Amino acid sequence: MSKIILFDGICNLCNGAVNFVIKHDKNNLYHFASLQSDIGQEYLKKFNLSLNNFDTFILIDENEFYTASTASLMIAKNLSGFARFLYPLIYIPKSIRDVLYRLLAKNRYSLFGKANVCKIPRDKDKNKFLN
Repeated sequence: MSKIILFDGICNLCNGAVNFVIKHDKNNLYHFASLQSDIGQEYLKKFNLSLNNFDTFILIDENEFYTASTASLMIAKNLSGFARFLYPLIYIPKSIRDVLYRLLAKNRYSLFGKANVCKIPRDKDKNKFLN
């Protein structure tokens, strides 16, 4: 079964991360939806998460979800290339990892910019995005 990544659809950093995951997802494990989309909102409701806080990646793996640095590292574990070697950072306490994650998330628009509308996937990647 595939895993679902929810992301901030107008965040340039987040869109870059999604493109990175698509490129390195050699086992075709991941599908994507923006947090702002109807399906993204449905998943947020299902897991009783904030419907208007888009400061984190969310990984949904069957009936479990992961946020912030844990989500990022769980995703990296299944990617090809150097990214999978980031997974051992999971052993750093979550409180420390998430301080750094939240600092980047808080400043992502000023550092990387944002789009006016959610990303439209390339034709070859459309099957990776949930409607």
